[in-house]
Amino acid sequence: MANCPKCGRKLTILDWKPNCPGCGVNLVYYGMEERLLAEADAAEAEHAKLQKRIDRLKASFVGSKLTIIRIILSVLPIATLLLPLCSVSYSGPFIEATTTKVNAIEIYNIVSSLDFDGLFTMIGSSVLGSSFIGYLGALVCILLSLVFVILSLVMLTISCGPRGKSRNITLNVITILLAAGSIVFFNQFANGINTVFPDFISGKISYGIFVYIGALALLLAINIVLAVKGINVKYKQCYVGGIPAEEYFELVEKGTDIEVIHGMMAEALKAQADAKKAETENKAAEKAEEKEEANA
Repeated sequence: MANCPKCGRKLTILDWKPNCPGCGVNLVYYGMEERLLAEADAAEAEHAKLQKRIDRLKASFVGSKLTIIRIILSVLPIATLLLPLCSVSYSGPFIEATTTKVNAIEIYNIVSSLDFDGLFTMIGSSVLGSSFIGYLGALVCILLSLVFVILSLVMLTISCGPRGKSRNITLNVITILLAAGSIVFFNQFANGINTVFPDFISGKISYGIFVYIGALALLLAINIVLAVKGINVKYKQCYVGGIPAEEYFELVEKGTDIEVIHGMMAEALKAQADAKKAETENKAAEKAEEKEEANA
């Protein structure tokens, strides 16, 4: 069975009353005030931590003019993918010459209708294997590049957190490398397929991919500038029981007795109440003086 929380008396099954037979303390409500104070402290401490995250989130997006520009530059690469990234031309006897300009929409159509079994069969070909490895590599690189662009946009929400600066720059560098890799792989495909079918099919890189890489380079540049200059996070002052949250966390970390902390809280709340009362009295006195001057 349980023991009395105050006197330590061992309680039996016959002790069904709400009061301890030994000291008479109410077993239900004993220590409730302390528990309520602890819960109130925990709630205010959690709010203080959450407020810091909100302040960092706000600073990440609208902390300065540069962060606002960064949002635009984070979206810009996605828009540039709508430009022609490359083109593939077909021509031959009894075939009308056709040129297909490939952008993000065309890539989606290609991937959604791609016959992967046929593609892997072509990759295994001794004649066209190298070309179709380049074809698959170009698709994978440009798609992964887009994924990292979106990921870097999402990660702006925690860019003011720990390792936020290095994370942003790393994602940008990886994205640029993947975009450059797509050019290398596409040229491998185009050169290989043109060697086998010199007068039938050809491919070339278009200006869109360079605009895309340029947009990524601008995003990388502004992230480097922000990493060097830093972002000024304006933290809202939060309190736990009337004392600044930073001071409260420091006291808890030092292992200060909770009774001492609550005493400091009581003094802080009293000081705040006195200051508020004095401010109210001063305002009332000023209004009274203004009224007297107006009547005079």
